[in-house]
Amino acid sequence: MEIKNRTVWVTGASSGIGEAMALEMASAGARLLLSARRVERLAAVGEACRRRGAARVEELPFDLADTDRLRHLAADADARLGGIDILCNIGGVGMRGLATDTELPVARRIFDTDFWGAVELTRGVVGPMVGRGRGQIVTLTGGLGKFGAPRRSFYSASKHALHGWFDSLREELLGAGVTVTLLVPGWVKTEISEKALEADGSQHGVMDVGQERGISAAECAKRALPAIRKDVPEQLIGGIECGGVYLNRIWPALFRRFLRRRGIG
Repeated sequence: MEIKNRTVWVTGASSGIGEAMALEMASAGARLLLSARRVERLAAVGEACRRRGAARVEELPFDLADTDRLRHLAADADARLGGIDILCNIGGVGMRGLATDTELPVARRIFDTDFWGAVELTRGVVGPMVGRGRGQIVTLTGGLGKFGAPRRSFYSASKHALHGWFDSLREELLGAGVTVTLLVPGWVKTEISEKALEADGSQHGVMDVGQERGISAAECAKRALPAIRKDVPEQLIGGIECGGVYLNRIWPALFRRFLRRRGIG
């Protein structure tokens, strides 16, 4: 879908890939609705987007884990702005805890934020999109939506769930004028591992080696835009680590040895 003068809603817009996506959309001339939990940081990103040339910028702060209100909030935003053309589900939270030790409230927060948040926002805007005969849902998943890794069980499970749900939605929307694009980044240098939740809900506080070596969030967003414009169903973004998706398909035993040798987890 063309981006100029389209209304684009970006979640997770206060930092990382979400912030970078917002800035790229602004440079492309989009009308922006930006959402995240951190109000002051979100306002700063909004101002940066105005300087980048966004046709319009509004901020709507909220917590993706507050799932009970998201569908209604999304429908209200769609009606108030005259229709959301592109919803970018970027916000999320990482995990660094053993599967058997992670407390249930922590596991639920990860799923609420990373899976149900995206699903409920999508369900709030997709009906009006179908009614208008156009729209696009863009959702960030990641390599851990294709395979699992130690100390990332609930995070990986939520990303697998995103693939299953949005792949199904794409098929249900055939012929309706609404497309679904899944962005699957590899290592991106953001604060996701530092902000990741430990088994008890505390923050991990350490940038992982993978994130340290990854591409920048700005580069990730820059590579994502052509896939969005072309309505690509799924786009891998990153470096050599993205080859792990294919290696896991054709030679899973070798792939597992690779992960262990690299100390993933």
